[in-house]
Amino acid sequence: MQLARVSLSLFGVVAIVSAVLAGATIWLLLTDPVTVADAVNEGAVTPFVRELADVLYQAFAGLLKYL
Repeated sequence: MQLARVSLSLFGVVAIVSAVLAGATIWLLLTDPVTVADAVNEGAVTPFVRELADVLYQAFAGLLKYL
């Protein structure tokens, strides 16, 4: 019974994290398409990851400011 509870909790955390990353990626694609296009064209993921982290940081900062 304990293993089932842990596996459901782990699945929930993975699902939430992947949904947040997918939403942030879509938001970045809509708000800053040049960075995404350059990252895809050059094959470098560093600018994309940097912008993705910035989007996530701004979202969490906005949530904390709201609370």
